[in-house]
Amino acid sequence: MLLKRVLFFGLFIFISPLYVETSLADDGFGIMDEVGEDDEYETDAFTDSNNPDIAYSDSGDGDFIEESGNVGLNDGAGLLNVGDFDIAGIMLGMTFEDIYNLYHAHNHLYSPRKRNSLVYTIPTDWKYNLDYECRQSGVTQPNKLEKCIRSLAQNRGLLYVSEIHLERAKTGEKIDVFLTSNATDNVVYRIVYTNDIERLEGSKPKFADQRDKRRLAFWKNVVAKYGAPNSGADTWITSTNPYDPKMTVYYDAIELKNAGKQATDIAASAEQSRENFRAKPYAF
Repeated sequence: MLLKRVLFFGLFIFISPLYVETSLADDGFGIMDEVGEDDEYETDAFTDSNNPDIAYSDSGDGDFIEESGNVGLNDGAGLLNVGDFDIAGIMLGMTFEDIYNLYHAHNHLYSPRKRNSLVYTIPTDWKYNLDYECRQSGVTQPNKLEKCIRSLAQNRGLLYVSEIHLERAKTGEKIDVFLTSNATDNVVYRIVYTNDIERLEGSKPKFADQRDKRRLAFWKNVVAKYGAPNSGADTWITSTNPYDPKMTVYYDAIELKNAGKQATDIAASAEQSRENFRAKPYAF
């Protein structure tokens, strides 16, 4: 998603605990004990008549970390507890169940996107582990291999909700929520709110004038809710460490992010996948 900086002045499931292998591999992988060759892969993900579609992704937003360098405070500004900020009631650190209770179980301005409102992901490192296990057990045909991987991931609590997509159709607003894997409790680490402020209905001067006034109104509402930015013209920071919670406002968007939680999750998932890789039972 391409976001432009502001130029103004001043389904419901409880995922099982992470599977952990605590002993050396046996002589066989035992894959078919967990996934029958003729079993059909099914998910017990939350669905309803208004939101039947679920997407699967090989890797989540969590594969990418863009933070670099320290951030600075504006002259005379103090630090803020950005971790307490919310976007339409969604906060960093919330669980999937928290968001379900907020938006799915009650009447709210936002509702699940009509298609693929939930994205399920298997951490990349773990998917490589499961691919190896399935192939070592003789599963090599592509669609059966994918079924084997997903089934093992679901049985071991590795398949998790990585994205939640909400919308408010009447106003053209959207909220995209990104969650960590089960290695760090599957909690929100990034929230991106977008609207239609930048949309121009035509080339006449009146449309550009209307856009500029929408920008100004949006900015005034942002400052009224969160206060003035304490880092540059468009950023709110918890500390000068860019991996602590921070919020950035753009022409038509707000991004609330905890890059430290994202980085911790990637490291934890990678470490657990290495520790639980089911190597061949070599004997020497």
